Amino acid sequence: MHSPALQNYLSRLQSTLATTNLWLDEQGRARGRYFNSTLTSAFQAIRAGDDGRIVAYEAYARSYASDDQGLNIWKLLENAANDDESVELDRLCRLLHTLNFYRQPESAKLDLYLSVHSRLLAAVEGNHGMAFRRILDVLELPHPDIVLQLPLITPSQRWVLTHVAENYRRNGFRIGLHAASLEQALDLLDRIRPSSIKVDISLANDAGAQVRLLEQADRAQCHIIFRRIENQKRLQALREANQTASPYLVQGFLFDLPKAALLSREESKLSFHYEEEFKLA
Repeated sequence: MHSPALQNYLSRLQSTLATTNLWLDEQGRARGRYFNSTLTSAFQAIRAGDDGRIVAYEAYARSYASDDQGLNIWKLLENAANDDESVELDRLCRLLHTLNFYRQPESAKLDLYLSVHSRLLAAVEGNHGMAFRRILDVLELPHPDIVLQLPLITPSQRWVLTHVAENYRRNGFRIGLHAASLEQALDLLDRIRPSSIKVDISLANDAGAQVRLLEQADRAQCHIIFRRIENQKRLQALREANQTASPYLVQGFLFDLPKAALLSREESKLSFHYEEEFKLA
């Protein structure tokens, strides 16, 4: 159910001309303009590892295409934009994703994962997340349901990551991180205390370390998300290695591709018959 404030804002956008920087198209999708590109949102499901149910969506910025096959806007514009322009683009994308997610009734009771671009970490001085929190408050949207994903960092960026994470946390947001290894995930879990950590499925090659990470994350109430699962073999190997009661989440092209529309309850079941395909012996 839309909040009244969000519904009023969307109604105003509907009468906005497409020559402005933000408007609604004929399908009701929010679109934005940056340089000469038209932007919109695509969403990919994040699922529970045990039964495949959808618990969240991650948002991606895409150039607009009628067939949902738009290009990654950051790859198109990253080299053309300076730091200030990247910050502006990052904030525009965050607003677009928020509007496009919460306008859909299927978003109810699900989390929204939004990425923070690496340039934003150092380019923004002061209180990270304060401006976005104000927007959410005006639109009467639930900021506790939004996870801000910080980018993968180098060792020299450790202090920046800690500082930015604390800023976002003070403004009421949950923090998501990316790890380059299972060992780094354990370090981030202890040092930053995030709500989620993403690990590429290709790095999940040590069953013992995997179980330790999941058990510690479970105690810390942190979700471990195994991403880029693209074939059944990798999912089956992941499930067989996780001989633990600790939960985990999964994401990847095996389940669904990023799309503008969130999956209905029926579609989420039909898109992937999880239990039928992957019952353990």
